[in-house]
Amino acid sequence: MGLGGCIILIGAGAVLAFATDWEMDSVNVDMVGWIMMIVGVIGVFVYASVMRRRRMVVPPTTTVVSEDERRL
Repeated sequence: MGLGGCIILIGAGAVLAFATDWEMDSVNVDMVGWIMMIVGVIGVFVYASVMRRRRMVVPPTTTVVSEDERRL
């Protein structure tokens, strides 16, 4: 799930939790909204963590030999 999906989860959860007054016998719609928001926030943190690891630059472990040094 990308960053966009996480933001959609947070937005849809906020709508369910705060902007609706639906009543269902077997489902607490407010709780479903809160759960969606929490999952969205966790997704944002996981996405940020994964992207931070991908952007890490590791210096080369071997020395680079130029063409001039090879001819000597």
